[in-house]
Amino acid sequence: MARESYQEKLETLQDDVLYMSEVVTDRLRLALESMEQKDHDTAWDVIDGDDEINQLYLDLEEDCIDLLALQQPVAGDLRLIASSFKIITDLERIADLAVNLAEYTLDADRDMSPEVDVQAIGNTTIEMVEDAMDAYAEEDIDACFAVAERDDDLDDRCRQASDTVMRDLIEKEVDADADEAEVEAIMQDVSRLLLTVRDLERIGDHAVNISARTVYMVEKDDSLIY
Repeated sequence: MARESYQEKLETLQDDVLYMSEVVTDRLRLALESMEQKDHDTAWDVIDGDDEINQLYLDLEEDCIDLLALQQPVAGDLRLIASSFKIITDLERIADLAVNLAEYTLDADRDMSPEVDVQAIGNTTIEMVEDAMDAYAEEDIDACFAVAERDDDLDDRCRQASDTVMRDLIEKEVDADADEAEVEAIMQDVSRLLLTVRDLERIGDHAVNISARTVYMVEKDDSLIY
């Protein structure tokens, strides 16, 4: 393989990682939309589309392995390939969490804790992932650290949201005549909302992971990894 071809393959790898991120964030938006609109068709689109993302991941994994095995890259090229491999792993897991959100939509029976703005939290996580991927594309270290700083605020919002859900459950008056099935439905809805908040928080964590790998890729700085 000529050196020029090798460099082209590195550029193609980055382009393909960015394409995967676009597909993943689009699915995440659709999952949040399905929750807001209680749209089962959109939820199924997200669930059924997960195979495409898994295939993207496997194809990119193979590309990374080929570059490592055939070219024996060193220094910056090695970090680029290794970081890209780690980033696609985070993207695949974000896609899995989007599937979780879509599945919660299918299971939802009623609105719980309307004061918890799931959509606002979800939009923040999408922005964090997009900002992290822009930083990867531009090798923007400052942007990477900005994503990490935003995660502290996201964690606080998720913690407050979970506290609100639990408070509402404690304060909720269940009709004395409610049967076991109705009580069970309420508990399942509460559990679903808590899982939604947890999964959104985890998406933010993956955005930080992406930023951390970019910082390491560019400056061999592991301060965000550990």
